[in-house]
This record gives sequence, C-alpha cells and structure tokens, in this order.
Amino acid sequence: MTTTAARYLYLARHGEATADESALTENGRRQAGLLGERLRSTPLSAIHHGPLPRAAQTARLIGDRLPGVPLHACEPAGDYIPYVPGRDELPEEPSAAYADGMIEFIARFPARAREQGPALAQAALDRFTGPVEGDEPRHELVVTHNFLIGWLVRAAVDAPRWRWLGLNFGNAALTVIRYAPDRPASVVFSNAMGHLPAELRWTGFPPGLRM
Repeated sequence: MTTTAARYLYLARHGEATADESALTENGRRQAGLLGERLRSTPLSAIHHGPLPRAAQTARLIGDRLPGVPLHACEPAGDYIPYVPGRDELPEEPSAAYADGMIEFIARFPARAREQGPALAQAALDRFTGPVEGDEPRHELVVTHNFLIGWLVRAAVDAPRWRWLGLNFGNAALTVIRYAPDRPASVVFSNAMGHLPAELRWTGFPPGLRM
C-alpha cells in the first residue's frame, strides 16, 4: 500500500527588480541572499522558479547558499493572472468601486497573461500542492510572483477563487503551507520577513508601507 507524507511548500516572491524587470536591483540581490541564508537549515529537496529573469536570478542566488539543492524552471511558477473573476463575483460592499477597480486592474495585463493564466494556475495546484507519496515529508521552495502566492494561499484556506486579489507579499518574504494526509491544508506562516533588515522589508502595495 502506498503511504503518503506531508508536503511543506515554501513560497517566496522574487527580490526587488529593476524598473524594466530585466534583473534584480542591488537590494533585490541582498534580499535573495538573505533568504538563502534563512533556508540553510531547511531540508529542501528542490527549488522551483518561474522563467522570468527576476525569479530565475532570485532562485540562483538562493541556490548559491544551498549546495546540492537542484533548481528547476517551470511555467506554472511564472507570472500570470491565475483567475479572471466575473463582475458579479466581486463584493459590492463596502463600495462597488472596489469591484470596478479590480476589473480595470486585471484588464491592464496582457491578454496572454489572462488567457493562459487559469490553465497555468491549475497546473501549479497539481504540481506543488497536496501530500506526497512515500513516508518522508517533502520540503520544496517555489520562487515566483505575487499573484501565484496569493492564488496558492487562497486555495489552501478554501477562499473564493477571486480572493487571490488583494493578497500581497513582500519581495523575498517567505510563506509556508503544509499539506498533511487526511486533513485540510494549513498556512504555517505568511509573508515572513524576519530574515530581512528593516530597509529591505516591503509589502509591495502601496510603495510607502513597510513592515
């Protein structure tokens, strides 16, 4: 009989990127290195990352601190719109302006990100979530983008599909989800930035708010 063990999914947003998003800033490189140091004692079996430069570079800098942990680039760990809600799914309270604003926000993204996103989001759920076969827990890191972390946290707490909107994660912050056999997923912690000095902690939205 196949036994199942817990999966611990570590999620990290890429480090701070340059204005054109082609690379990390000096702050972003520092953030990535410090996250790698934070994870030194974690028994990671793999580092997955999205294909865009800011995620790939973050993953490499983390990996430099974790000898022997393989890196894997994959599209499901990329940057896309995981779910496009209908206007009727979004709350009218406390103001209908919120719903209208979210629809306008999503419409700003390229059609490809909106059209291909839902399939990639499902692929991410299939690939990265749920208990694992065997009798040993598995620890994996996914270096990705804000929207996918929000999508996976939303799924872990069984929130409505549109609720990835409004979940914001700092650059190089760490979120961990536990998927144990025979019980619902649990968010162990979210948006942890204790490994970063105060000047490198940023929620992402709005720019002036730091934690």
